[in-house]
Amino acid sequence: MGDSGSEIIELRPESVSHITARIKRAVDSQFTSVWVEGEVSNFKLSPAMGHAYFTLKDEKAQLQCAFFGYLKSKRNTELKDGTVVRVRGFVSVYEPRGAYQLIVKSLQCAGLGELMLRFEQLKRKLSEEGLFDVSIKRKIPRFPGKIGIVTSPTGAAIRDILNVIGRRFGKVHMIIAPARVQGEGAAEEIVRGIQDLNSLSPPPDVIIVGRGGGSIEDLWCFNEEIVARAVRASRVPVISAVGHEIDFTICDFASDLRAPTPSAAAELVVGRVEEISDSISGALARITRAMSGRIKLDSSKLESLASHRVFGEPEYILGRYRQNIDILLHKMCAGMNDAVSDCRLRMESMRLRMVRRMSSVTGGCISRISRYRDAMSRLSENRISALNSRVEMANARLNAMNPRAVLARGYAMVSDTDGNVIDSTLKLRTGMKVRTEVSDGAFVSVVLPTGVSGRRVRPGAVKDDPGVNEKTPRQQSLFGFCDKNPD
Repeated sequence: MGDSGSEIIELRPESVSHITARIKRAVDSQFTSVWVEGEVSNFKLSPAMGHAYFTLKDEKAQLQCAFFGYLKSKRNTELKDGTVVRVRGFVSVYEPRGAYQLIVKSLQCAGLGELMLRFEQLKRKLSEEGLFDVSIKRKIPRFPGKIGIVTSPTGAAIRDILNVIGRRFGKVHMIIAPARVQGEGAAEEIVRGIQDLNSLSPPPDVIIVGRGGGSIEDLWCFNEEIVARAVRASRVPVISAVGHEIDFTICDFASDLRAPTPSAAAELVVGRVEEISDSISGALARITRAMSGRIKLDSSKLESLASHRVFGEPEYILGRYRQNIDILLHKMCAGMNDAVSDCRLRMESMRLRMVRRMSSVTGGCISRISRYRDAMSRLSENRISALNSRVEMANARLNAMNPRAVLARGYAMVSDTDGNVIDSTLKLRTGMKVRTEVSDGAFVSVVLPTGVSGRRVRPGAVKDDPGVNEKTPRQQSLFGFCDKNPD
């Protein structure tokens, strides 16, 4: 601006809408066709209009996207958080918010993102271990007296839960275990909150674990393995209420019941007082109607039974039964007689068969016994004859070896008074008494010192016996006659 004579130019400021429109024109003209690849996050669908809104991201940046007419478009890929896609479109500015965004015209799938891949791997691992089995899920109590809540104490989720429970059934005792539900360390605080509620005495009847909606990154602490294992290790049934209805986490699969939102979890846990009262009144009315109907039906049956002929004329009924009894007795007696006669006939037939069988067997036995007796007699006679022959032969051998048989041929056997046989003159001494046995008897002799025919006995062989009288007449010895005087 000059000091004098110069034109003063006053700059007027632009409005926000004007500068935004300029930016939009510049961007629209510069990025008329782009081809972008990224991972889908924070996917939202507008069912009424059929539009889809999501964020494309990589390691360093994010890009807001809008896909108008998504539901009506011809596509081969269903968008969801964690999917890596390639989109074609143009970049524009959404003036009401002053934010640029990619208007998508077409897209194709390029695979799963890193977070989604980790999600699927952990889901598959825990599923194979059985942590998601329906058979191990516990039943949620219908009328809990105490409710435990694990969430952020300052978030919208806790306000929604408290409002719903207070509006529907305000007398329920609630215990809040505060925990971060986003960012680093959030999973550990959620696990600690579940464990703290389980350690109470007595513990709550049910536990709600959850938070409000957000991107897959915001909800990732509920996809941690330690949270899933803490949910399954809980002694108290757990309801997972994470994000919106389209959001699914590992905690949802591991819990005993999944609620689409925190508000829905509160509605599942407690019912309205009016609904409970109406349910009780309806049940009472149904019971009353059922009992009345049953009483009327039973009364009608009782009246029908009371008017029956059996109560009015019992003798008629008893007479019929007596007649039936008489008929049955007659049949029973006739049957027993027939049975007895049949048994007698069978027994007689069996007796005759046994007699014939015994006669045949006895005849055969007698014949065999007779044959055996004859054979034994013949065998005994042959055996006795053989034994007699052997005895005779043994007797002949014994007689041949008998010393007495030798004596009969003129020999004699000399022995001392003790019965010891003397078979040599060396065993004799003068004056010794010896016994001489011949064929027809025996006699005792005394040994004299002189041998037969004046031959002297070998010196020392026969000793003088002082007890012998020299005047004893001469005796015959075994070896001849000895002289009374040896000289």
